[in-house]
Amino acid sequence: MKILGLNLALLVIVFCFATACQANKGSDTDVREPAVAGKFYPESAAKLRLAIEKFLQDAVPVKVQKPVAIIVPHAGYIFSGQICADGFKQVSNQKYDVIVILGTNHTNSDFQKISLYPGDGFRTSLGTAPVEKNIISSLVKEDPADCTLDKSLHEREHSVEVMVPFIQVVFPKAKIVPVIVGSPDMQVCIRFGQALAKVLKNKNALIVASSDLSHYPSAQDANIVDKETLAAIAKLDPAAFRATVQAHMDRRIPNLYTSACGEAPIMAAMAAAKSLGAASGVVVSYANSGDTSVGERSRVVGYGAVVLTADEGEKNSGVSAQPIPAAVSSAALTSSDKKALLAFARETLSRIFLTDTVPLARGFNSTLQQQRGAFVTLKKKGELRGCVGRMIGDEPLVKIVGVMAIQAAFNDRRFNQLTADELNDIEIEISALTPMKKVSGAGDIVVGRDGVLLSKEDHHAVFLPQVATEQKWNREEMLDNLCLKAGLTAGCWKEKTQFSTFQAVVFSESQFR
Repeated sequence: MKILGLNLALLVIVFCFATACQANKGSDTDVREPAVAGKFYPESAAKLRLAIEKFLQDAVPVKVQKPVAIIVPHAGYIFSGQICADGFKQVSNQKYDVIVILGTNHTNSDFQKISLYPGDGFRTSLGTAPVEKNIISSLVKEDPADCTLDKSLHEREHSVEVMVPFIQVVFPKAKIVPVIVGSPDMQVCIRFGQALAKVLKNKNALIVASSDLSHYPSAQDANIVDKETLAAIAKLDPAAFRATVQAHMDRRIPNLYTSACGEAPIMAAMAAAKSLGAASGVVVSYANSGDTSVGERSRVVGYGAVVLTADEGEKNSGVSAQPIPAAVSSAALTSSDKKALLAFARETLSRIFLTDTVPLARGFNSTLQQQRGAFVTLKKKGELRGCVGRMIGDEPLVKIVGVMAIQAAFNDRRFNQLTADELNDIEIEISALTPMKKVSGAGDIVVGRDGVLLSKEDHHAVFLPQVATEQKWNREEMLDNLCLKAGLTAGCWKEKTQFSTFQAVVFSESQFR
């Protein structure tokens, strides 16, 4: 009888355990799975957490004391992650029980209302962020004409999802309220914003509006357009903001598709923040995709971080578009400058491997922001492992160094792509160039001093100043090898060939060890 009683007890335990597991399994089916992990942000939990932590370490210091809402970008972290971190940094010293995420409608142009996610949570590789269902229910009651419970709008929408990992790192105990604001109908946005404020009143909550800025103009046009858009957002006036966006479209700026893809969430956040006591907006930071080491300046997307704050007397701090420095002929780099450039090159490669992201080239002194060409050379145990450069100094030196570090590691066709396990064996060398000058002939070239660009017909090749010295070539040998590098025959330089020379300040990590 004792054995029978024990068996019955075990059966009860097994049944209860199975029932609990089945219940948990059912609960998991009500959690939204990630749609853009591995695309917009790292899929690996370790890489994802480290990427966010690195961005937060580099973030702009806290500028406000009473934040009500933040507006941050939602592009791929490799492009916009630093600006997003700047926004979250502004509220990182606060404690919140709930974060309302106002996302953009990228997936269903026919949807014009407010979609509230009614499920249990949003999953990322960092775990599941639980949904605060009580607030969702309250929003439906407060604004039944506009709000709907519709999971389908959230299934493929990235603008909410990319906010979740930042929340999981900065506010690990907070619950989320995922919202998609369907269209930039100003009355709907204001109505919902005011309803949101009523529901959040006396609650420990933060509003996060998810929006990028200009889409696809040149970097030069983006700097102008985005500065105007950010200034309009800081006024906390939905009508003025909407008018600014429309004015940009009326100007027919080349390739400008929109000034703010999250126009609707921004207006909703403005309305809610004003009702909750926000008096002004503070523009925290700005960059566009062309400012990164992986972006092109001919076609960019803009990113800005703004805090809507209840600080008394707080005024928009303003963020100037990053200036394009003038090209210079000076080669005056201090030891500190050289160390900073080498450190940035290594950090760029390190982050690519560790986090699938890159650091933003900002916060450097005016010398490193000068427009200068540069080459980055990678050597492994003394042997060349990659070397790529840009002769023309059309961007800040520090940014070009970051770009060329990536190119040398992954796009020098003479070598296989660099791997993570090689990085510790790599020595980085940088050649900061002076502007190129045409010379009348080969006789004007000084071996060891001059780098040389050879141009003949449609063939071109370049050697840095140190190449001839390292190879122990005289001038004729250097020029013969330059012809061969250009795909021509040795001696081609003797007839109908153009030469340009330049000098370089060459420095490597071994000099500072």
